[in-house]
Amino acid sequence: MTMLSTIVGIVQDNWLLLLIGQYPNGPLGGIAATLILSVLGIACAFPLGVAMALASLSPWRALRLPVFALVYLARGIPLLLIILWVYFLLPLLIGHSVPGFVTMLVTLAIYEAAFISEIVRSGIQALPKGQMEAARSLGHGHLGAMRWVILPQALFNTIPSILSQFVSTIKETTLGYIINVPELTFAAGQINNRLMIKPFEVYAILAIAYFVVCWTLTWLVHVLERRIAASRTQQPAAVAPPSFLTPRPGEA
Repeated sequence: MTMLSTIVGIVQDNWLLLLIGQYPNGPLGGIAATLILSVLGIACAFPLGVAMALASLSPWRALRLPVFALVYLARGIPLLLIILWVYFLLPLLIGHSVPGFVTMLVTLAIYEAAFISEIVRSGIQALPKGQMEAARSLGHGHLGAMRWVILPQALFNTIPSILSQFVSTIKETTLGYIINVPELTFAAGQINNRLMIKPFEVYAILAIAYFVVCWTLTWLVHVLERRIAASRTQQPAAVAPPSFLTPRPGEA
């Protein structure tokens, strides 16, 4: 039997476990759990990351310093270490055990928020300084200028980078395996434990599955990035700030 036929046979016998885990006789797992965990992780991390970006650019030092400390800490240590911290610390804080899925979700929210905050902060700083000056001249305070003028443009410009971070999150969910989160890697481990003698074929299937999912999403990100670039060229008014905020020639 060739390796290809072996891989096809394993997929035929275990495709449902790889797709949804042991559901409905057990927790939802497999690719479905991986995608749900990734979507929820980014959904929780996004508002936290935006708030951290705004805090890091605020004129108040009491907001900037804790955010910088959290960002550099999260980006400077392995994700595995953060998972273990949350896994052992969260039950102590709330007084009862926490499911592995919730532990991984909290970890991803914290970890991804650090990266998203840097993406949004870079997007804000990439805008012309005249945008903030024009907004302040119209009577907006710092928060008002960020909310109504700066942040909408920055978020639009950083959509591809945030979606690319989502693709990275899918790969990071594999570490949930160590705390028994029933995601795709955990499902592959179950198959390998049952077969025992075909680890290369099982983990080749796992690699192919991650490659297909991540490559597809990366391709969609590139398509969206091209459309955003085209919209800036063809319809600048749809992306540019209101005309009354843009200095006229000779007035800058």
